[in-house]
Amino acid sequence: MRLAINKSKPIEDLIHGCINNSQKAQRDLYNRYSSLMFSICLRYVGDPAQAEDIMISGFMKVFSHIKQFLGKGSFEGWMRKIMVNESLAFIRKNKSMYLEVDIQTVNYEPNYGWLSDRLEADDLMKLVEELPVGYKTIFNLYAIEGYSHKEIAEMLDISINTSKSQLSRARALLQSKLTACEKILNNNAINHE
Repeated sequence: MRLAINKSKPIEDLIHGCINNSQKAQRDLYNRYSSLMFSICLRYVGDPAQAEDIMISGFMKVFSHIKQFLGKGSFEGWMRKIMVNESLAFIRKNKSMYLEVDIQTVNYEPNYGWLSDRLEADDLMKLVEELPVGYKTIFNLYAIEGYSHKEIAEMLDISINTSKSQLSRARALLQSKLTACEKILNNNAINHE
C-alpha cells in the first residue's frame, strides 16, 4: 500500500494555470477557496442557494479577470473583493437595500462580559443575519470586511453620512437584540438554579 500525500500547489502556480485556462488549476483554486468565498457571500445574502449562485458567478469573474491580478497584495483579498462586489450587485438587483426600521431607544447597556461568556460567535452572526438588508450590508462591510465609510459610500453609491448612519442604526439594533438575549439568558440561568 502506498501512502499518497496531498501537497497543495503554491498559489502562484494555480494563478498561472488559470491564466492559461487550465481546468485542473481552476478546479484546484475553486477547491481551495470555495468554502471561504461561500461564507462571505452567505454573510451578505443569508440564503445558501443564493450565496452559492453568487459565489459561482464570482469565481467565473475570478477566472475571466485573473490576468488583472498584478500580484500586489493578497490574491485571497482580491478574490474576497470580487465576492463582496458580486454580493452587493445581487442585493442591489434583488432586495430593498435601504429598508428603514424603527428601533426603540436602548435604555439599558448590555453586560457584554456576561454575554460573551454565554454567546458563541455563531449566535452573534445569527443576530447580524437578522438585521435589515441595508444595515447588515453596511455592518458586514465595515465591521467584518474592514472597509472605511468612504470606501463603502463609493461601493454602494451612497454618501459617507448614510454609511455612518446605517452602521449606527445597525449597532443600536444589535445592542437591543443583545439586551433581549441577556434578559432571556439571565432568566434561564435564574430558573435553573
